[in-house]
Amino acid sequence: MSKQLSPNLDPLIRDLVEWVAREPRTYADVIDAWRTSCPRLTVWEDAIERGLLARTWIDGTAMITVTEAGYRFLTMHPTVPMGNMTAVFPA
Repeated sequence: MSKQLSPNLDPLIRDLVEWVAREPRTYADVIDAWRTSCPRLTVWEDAIERGLLARTWIDGTAMITVTEAGYRFLTMHPTVPMGNMTAVFPA
């Protein structure tokens, strides 16, 4: 039986956490932008499971916020601009 390799989603998870950190995001906005039906691209789920993002309620609206662990993750996974592209270097 062959062992399936799971993709390294850290660059995509970093993009998600950074996107949420830029401005307040509602749960609906985050799910609309980041939900996928592909079982191999679990960016949203992995960010939540790792404790990088949290759901909070503000004035009756579900909001997604970056946790302390999420900010540490951003610090540990810096991006380096490359023209119009961004490369992520592992810590």
